Amino acid sequence: MSQTAVEPSPAVEPEPSAGESSSGLGAPRRGVVSRAVNRVGSGVLQILLIIIALIWLVPTLGLFVASLRPAQDNASSGWWTALTDPASLTFENYSKLLDNSSIVQSFFNTVLITLPATILVVLIAALAGYAFAWLDFPGRDWLFLLVVGLLVVPIQVGLIPIARLYRDLGIFGTITGVVLFHVAFGLPFAIFLLRNYFIGIPRDLLEAARMDGGTELTIFYKVILPLGLPAIASLAIFQFMWVWNDLLVALIFSTNDTKPMTVALQQEVRQFSANFDVLAPGAFLSLIVPLIVFFAFQRYFVQGVLAGSVK
Repeated sequence: MSQTAVEPSPAVEPEPSAGESSSGLGAPRRGVVSRAVNRVGSGVLQILLIIIALIWLVPTLGLFVASLRPAQDNASSGWWTALTDPASLTFENYSKLLDNSSIVQSFFNTVLITLPATILVVLIAALAGYAFAWLDFPGRDWLFLLVVGLLVVPIQVGLIPIARLYRDLGIFGTITGVVLFHVAFGLPFAIFLLRNYFIGIPRDLLEAARMDGGTELTIFYKVILPLGLPAIASLAIFQFMWVWNDLLVALIFSTNDTKPMTVALQQEVRQFSANFDVLAPGAFLSLIVPLIVFFAFQRYFVQGVLAGSVK
């Protein structure tokens, strides 16, 4: 018997619907109205963000203008009145500030406190974060849980015990004592942050470095530090700002010879409640340094904040 071959009917391809690409590739086409709405929406969002940024900058602008005005003008009118009379602005207040030995010494004390406290925290936390992330040693997980537990300890709990310890050690009222306090209370968060960042580094990179004969210090210096630079820079910015703007620890553990800028300005407010010719330029000088540090490292800061949000 002969069999009749039945040819399969050709498949009918569905026609592209409205808004879809006829080739079937890529994202659906958007209409003119949709594109216009998106552009208008992005433009409105940008304008809104610019307005919010300007509002946030108003206090900084006001402080800067007030620092350039004479004390009697600041006492009689608001800072915004100087915008209509720019000729009244002068740098005489900054000259008086530089002649104030107490303020100048407190500025250098702030630098001597902030830089070591930032460098030590970043260095120790980076080494500890690498150890907790990639080294196997007895009690590693329990020690890391202890570090996480220290995150919830408020700074006020350690003020009196550490003050007594400093008195026994003979370092109460010294810059060394203030630095050690900031390092001790800054390490838990720093170790937690860097450990969580370092553990996201691919293991293959570390194994390849070990196969090439690299020691742990070599791996840390050649692999971990370059890849962890965004998180390290973010930590450095956070730590720098916390220590630079600190008032509580400095009030407890510093003296007249070791007081930082925040304490010096606080004493000026207490002694001369309307001493604008010193307070305004001093406050702006204390403000501008963290801003310079932030804008200098903002690229790494943004990378560190966004690290791990997209895989």
